[in-house]
Amino acid sequence: MRAADAYGELLRIGRPIIETREAAARLHVSVSSASHVLSSMEQAGLARRIRQGLWALRSNIDPFTVTPYLTAPFPAYVSLWSALARHEMIEQIPRQISVASLDRTRQITTTIGNYSIHHLTPELFDGYRGSEESGYLATPEKALFDTVYIRAPRGGRTFFPELSLPENFDETQLEGWTSRIASPRLRTLVSRGLEEALGQASREASQ
Repeated sequence: MRAADAYGELLRIGRPIIETREAAARLHVSVSSASHVLSSMEQAGLARRIRQGLWALRSNIDPFTVTPYLTAPFPAYVSLWSALARHEMIEQIPRQISVASLDRTRQITTTIGNYSIHHLTPELFDGYRGSEESGYLATPEKALFDTVYIRAPRGGRTFFPELSLPENFDETQLEGWTSRIASPRLRTLVSRGLEEALGQASREASQ
């Protein structure tokens, strides 16, 4: 099967990222044959290998789009420092892509970047927007909360140099997330950390 023909057929799956086994089922070939076809598509600039068994159906895939496919079947969204940078709340661009997920905490290396997966409890897994096509991203409020929450159990302070809050940043959402934390000690640590972060921050003026 020609790479161009296979590409057109795989696009019918309707997702920007697929697994090799999905390609095999769609093309009615073996997994090894599907891997060979996908490699041919990559050479033709039609696809990109992300990691073993996982492919993007476009060569210029946004690294944020990949996130939930790395932790499947557990959901995930980009958060912490990476989301703060995407929202232009901090100036420094993190080298790793920080991810909040119901999956276990771990590091994942891919051809398009290194991902730091941080486990959240189900009651805190929310506060993000997006789609399969664009990827899922924490809201500004949840990005700040997640950053403080992940750091708090270590007992260290989280410094936010040049943290800038959007003009419509809703601090009451931080209180809502904090109230969901089951441990009183951790709830206190996170509340204190958020107060310190807000104290360091500047707020964008309304236009």
